Amino acid sequence: MGSDHYFSASPSSPENLRRIRVTLAGRALEVTTAGGVFSPDHVDSGTGVLLANTPPPPPGGHLLDLGSGWGPVALSLALEAPHATVWAVDVNERALDLVRRNAAEHGLNNLTAVTPDEVPADIAFRTIRSNPPIRVGKGVLHELMQTWIPRLDESSDAWLVVQRNLGSDSLQRWLAATFDDGYTITRAATGRGFRVLKVRRHGTPRTDAVPLP
Repeated sequence: MGSDHYFSASPSSPENLRRIRVTLAGRALEVTTAGGVFSPDHVDSGTGVLLANTPPPPPGGHLLDLGSGWGPVALSLALEAPHATVWAVDVNERALDLVRRNAAEHGLNNLTAVTPDEVPADIAFRTIRSNPPIRVGKGVLHELMQTWIPRLDESSDAWLVVQRNLGSDSLQRWLAATFDDGYTITRAATGRGFRVLKVRRHGTPRTDAVPLP
């Protein structure tokens, strides 16, 4: 692939479409993947840990899969929450095309695959699920978190899976320092060398409440 990465906007490597069998949201599915996207041959270990250690998504509202790849998280959300609107967001156009193919094949009309700048600015998300691209570097990763975590709706959660030896603990400390007002950051689970981090956005306190005597 040379300098071609799964986080390239337009991979130059051969597409090499392939069909694989996966289990998502308790259902056995056949999906299409391709070269030039993240983990084209299977659901990667980190995503597997994320899917196994997050609660069922909210039944409605807007749900976000940040860094969707070919779509295992977004497809799972769309299957589990058919009345919600699921956004699969990635910079990789080939990955987004695969998400669209897979959603159409399985009748998931509630899933929209777009680049980051195509998400309407006024949308707040009831949940964010992400296996973020750690290898893009801390600067880009932190910018990604600072862009999307504030778009959590009140009383909503983001769930991030990060490999322990690729900086999960330092990311947890950075999140806690950066989102220190109105958020709680905890380690929700550990498995197969990965950490699942939970970012909870709290509700805005009521200003019309009558104080107790």
